[in-house]
Amino acid sequence: MHFDSVTLREIALDLVAPFETSFGRTTSRRIILVEVVAGNTSGWGECTASEGPFFNDEFTDGAWELIRLFVAPTIAAVDVDDPESVSAALEPIRGNRMARAAVETAVWDLAARRRGVPLCRMLGGERPAIECGVSIGLQATVDKLLEKVGREVDAGYRRIKIKIAPGRDIALVAAVRERFGDIVLSVDANSAYTLADADTLAE
Repeated sequence: MHFDSVTLREIALDLVAPFETSFGRTTSRRIILVEVVAGNTSGWGECTASEGPFFNDEFTDGAWELIRLFVAPTIAAVDVDDPESVSAALEPIRGNRMARAAVETAVWDLAARRRGVPLCRMLGGERPAIECGVSIGLQATVDKLLEKVGREVDAGYRRIKIKIAPGRDIALVAAVRERFGDIVLSVDANSAYTLADADTLAE
């Protein structure tokens, strides 16, 4: 059985709280959702590309056009019940992994729903739950960062990633480590440092 339709939708998603990185401050997102339909069943996927080509080369409007012009027509002949064939069918399209993944995810979701099994099982998952982490944007003060990390640790997150930027780094990491001990901690600067910052990074 082949697909009856591939539909793109854009939603405006206001964030619960602003998310700040070295790139800037984000308060809302434009998100592309992909729906694939076969018979009476729908499958859904999400494109994670940002609004501009600054995190990587993909961006929301470009992903929309790529899916509309190339990805959707390419999968038109793919068998709905064989989601593994989607990746191979899209292989001639270079790069654009976020756009391709949005459609591929929707097809996997559709296949799982048609078979009446959880998507995680179709993808080989066995555990009923997994440990997960959270990414915390730059906060206005060290105290606010510690408060935010504390809430997330209390909520059950097992890995904490904090955003840093030049001049907003060593003190933040030191404070989190002192307050929360040996939690799994990582930092992310979104490419804000250069080789000239090697000593700071070493510290």
